[in-house]
Amino acid sequence: MKQEEFDKLKKAGEIAQKVIAYAKEIVKKEVPLLEIANKIDKKIEELGARPAFPVNLSINEVAAHFTPNFNDQKVAKGLIKVDIGIQIDGYVADTAFSIDLDNSEENKKLIEAAKIGLDAALEKFGVGVEIGEIGAAVEEAIKEKGFVPVRNLTGHQIKRFDLHAGMSIPSYATSQTEKLEEGVYAVEPFSTNGAGRVRDGNPSNIYHLTNEGNVRDNFARKVLNFIQEEYSSLPFCSRWIYNEFGSKGILALRQIEQAGLLHHYPQLVEMNRGIVAQAEHTIILKGNEKIITTKN
Repeated sequence: MKQEEFDKLKKAGEIAQKVIAYAKEIVKKEVPLLEIANKIDKKIEELGARPAFPVNLSINEVAAHFTPNFNDQKVAKGLIKVDIGIQIDGYVADTAFSIDLDNSEENKKLIEAAKIGLDAALEKFGVGVEIGEIGAAVEEAIKEKGFVPVRNLTGHQIKRFDLHAGMSIPSYATSQTEKLEEGVYAVEPFSTNGAGRVRDGNPSNIYHLTNEGNVRDNFARKVLNFIQEEYSSLPFCSRWIYNEFGSKGILALRQIEQAGLLHHYPQLVEMNRGIVAQAEHTIILKGNEKIITTKN
């Protein structure tokens, strides 16, 4: 890894820490999710970075992949997961926390289980470690708290402009013997009092470009060019398109999706509608060094 790349990754992590601290101040019960998302977007830009993906504000049984649209009326409540990505020139920091807005003992225990699962993974993490060992450590830690990990959500390797690159990091015991190599990883256990699996739910308002191509409508081509230049292969959301182009931009987004050029992420919902908590950090493995960029 070149020093310039390392420095940008570190800087993204430092900004992520500041954004997380800010988010913990503004995420309050009954505050509109749209207000929270817009404030987080603005804070990231004020700190000299850009979002690596739209902030996820996923509540209760929705484990991941929800962000408010431009006219969303939903408010913060329950157990909310706040998943934030920061990018500097395509170098990414990915981090998340969960907060209980219902003063629920069950929610608090779930959040603690996710944190302990993350700590167990980070303790094991290192070049040459088998990923199955990491999954086993996470599962054991979460089960000791009386819950189960979400088995079909994993941590992931990160590369420039690529959030899910190559290796996946399980959160349960497996026989996988693939070993960690130098690089950047997001480690993100999810704990639940449900079945321990998620299914696809409603559309999330989050997209990314999947195919090259074009659209017939001139305005839709303008929006497509904007998406290509602004977001490259990273995820974006309908809210950002509306902010740039207004309601015509939303119509253009539908045309681009219908042309088969976009993937529209579904919300990820716990199979038994169990409550889900999440904890996440980004880690760089560089020789014998283990640098958690998103942790103080």
